[in-house]
Amino acid sequence: MYYKLIIAILVACLPSVVICFAQNKPKDTLLFNENLMLQHVKTLSSDAFEGRRTGTEGAIKTKKYIINQFHALNVLPIGETYEQPFSFVKGKETFHGVNVLGQIKGSTFPEKYIVISAHYDHEGIKQGRIYNGADDNASGVGALFSVAEYLKNNPPKHSIILVAFDAEELELQGSKYFVNHPVVPLNKIKANINMDMISRSDNKELFVVGSRYNKSLDYIIKNLESFNNIKLSVGYDGAKRGENWVYSSDHAWFHRKGIPFLYFGVVDHEDYHEPTDDYENIQPAFYIEAVKVIVSILNKVDCSTF
Repeated sequence: MYYKLIIAILVACLPSVVICFAQNKPKDTLLFNENLMLQHVKTLSSDAFEGRRTGTEGAIKTKKYIINQFHALNVLPIGETYEQPFSFVKGKETFHGVNVLGQIKGSTFPEKYIVISAHYDHEGIKQGRIYNGADDNASGVGALFSVAEYLKNNPPKHSIILVAFDAEELELQGSKYFVNHPVVPLNKIKANINMDMISRSDNKELFVVGSRYNKSLDYIIKNLESFNNIKLSVGYDGAKRGENWVYSSDHAWFHRKGIPFLYFGVVDHEDYHEPTDDYENIQPAFYIEAVKVIVSILNKVDCSTF
């Protein structure tokens, strides 16, 4: 009885997070098809997709590709369609974008949601050169498919909304539209996990941003086990002077709405927003490990209550 009392006191002292110990660490080997993930990145960053600029034929082709993958992975549409179209004006030009949304129903908390996101648009064609955006952000979309594959084989406790945002490169217009026209009540969204540029790092370092804004996420990140062949670092979160990534990608709009978030990304490299951001320049071994880390953390967020 004494030991039960001590355990109860210790659990009560944790920062409003209860971990499902049975799923605390998913098996490291069969999380997802690694070769298929790499193939997705190679395909989406090929010249055939013309740099995926919002409103272009390349973007339309990318949208159809994502929908086909969602369908194959048993990711269901929210409502009648996977598409969330929107329009906006930038300068003198009107753009027509489309977010691609899908859902996986939770087994325990079906009315509470975790949004997992990655933008699929990029810079398109400039002066006759295609900006293929392999790292930025075909890598995030490939990871989105791998997360869906993992969840297909390991059903989540919370409902998962998978979002491929459009128009991130045009001042985060897709995510702005999503939070201002929510498909589920915003107060039912537990957290956003956003992936943008996760496939290359000479230092084998993946950054996670946002944990300091939420005690439960902070607890999860600070109590992670070590990972092989990759360093997960906390930073660029506004705590110190220097670069601040809190508003650098689609997670920014979730943060503005008071929704907890974790953003995963790497530091800018020589091919950032250059026509040389091609598949040949990503680092497959690092990329695979980075996605394994993200899946592991997603699992812990799903198995927590806050």
